[in-house]
Amino acid sequence: MERALIIGSSGGLGSAISAQLNANGVNVTGLSRRSHGFDITNESLVETHLNALNGPLDLVFVATGALEIEGAQPEKSLSALDPKAMADQYLLNAIGPMLVLKHAVRLLPKDRPAVFAALSARVGSIGDNRLGGWYSYRAAKAGLNQLMHGAAIELARSHKHLACVCLHPGTVRTAFTQKYLGRHPSVPAPEAAERLVSVIEGLTPAQTGGFFDYAGKEIVW
Repeated sequence: MERALIIGSSGGLGSAISAQLNANGVNVTGLSRRSHGFDITNESLVETHLNALNGPLDLVFVATGALEIEGAQPEKSLSALDPKAMADQYLLNAIGPMLVLKHAVRLLPKDRPAVFAALSARVGSIGDNRLGGWYSYRAAKAGLNQLMHGAAIELARSHKHLACVCLHPGTVRTAFTQKYLGRHPSVPAPEAAERLVSVIEGLTPAQTGGFFDYAGKEIVW
């Protein structure tokens, strides 16, 4: 891997992934809302920023996401459902990454291996959901998984060497998760980044359309 683009590069995990790739000798370009005004929910901004870049890129990694948007916390019951909060979750966690993919396709090579990865979450797995709750976040990540799977099928026709995947990083200790760690096992961002980069480096086109955890194990849809 020689060149990578990290979306969400100023976040806890995004910055750690950028650092890990740099340590591996990869030339990394980063885009984030905080540092570059890159709002993945605004297609005009996505198109403008990505059109300013030159390919080919060996990796495009979307490391954005949020558990809370405008103070709306993950729901514990049906009574807490709010239409705007649900729409906001889907916009950021599902539509946003797909807008990046839509406008990043031209940066991905057709003649050699490459990876497009989006940060998903195990809680987006329908088959693995045994606790309920967290309706909007779960649904947004499940939506992302389906959208990415569909895109992988389409892109396999034009980008035969591409692996287009969703990745679950585990529970990472960042500002993003601080309020929700509780007693859950967690790892610091640099360790999570090292594990994810290792998974990415081992992906093959045969795995395109898949949903994998930080150890490279496939997660049930």
